[in-house]
Amino acid sequence: MPHITVDYSAELADAFDRRAFALALHPLIAKIADTKAEACKTRFRRVDEAVIADGGAEHAMVYAQIALIAGRSPRLKAELSEAVLELVAAHLAPTPRLRVQSAVDISELDPAWYRKHIEPAKEA
Repeated sequence: MPHITVDYSAELADAFDRRAFALALHPLIAKIADTKAEACKTRFRRVDEAVIADGGAEHAMVYAQIALIAGRSPRLKAELSEAVLELVAAHLAPTPRLRVQSAVDISELDPAWYRKHIEPAKEA
C-alpha cells in the first residue's frame, strides 16, 4: 500500500514520462498520506482503445487510481488528488494535436482484510 494504477491513452506513449512520474509520485504520496515511499507500487496500463467525449481522434486521457488504507480525511484525499493532477501535467510533454483529460480517484483499502507479503530477495 499505496497501490497506484495509471491508465493512459496510447497516443501519449511518447509524451508521458511514466517512470519520472512514478519516481516523483511515490515521495509525494508518502508526504501527503503519511506513509513510506518504499510501500508505493505503480503500474501503468496503456489504453489502445477508448472513446472519450465525442470519440474524436483529438482526445486522450491519463487516469490515476490510488488506493490507500482507509482512514484518511476527505481534505487529505482532495489535497492528494490536486497534487497528483499537477504532477501528471508536469510529466506530460506538450501534445499540440491532443486534448488530454487527466483525472485522479482516491479509494480505500479496508485494513480488516487487506494483506501484504514481501518475499525477501534470495541469493543466486
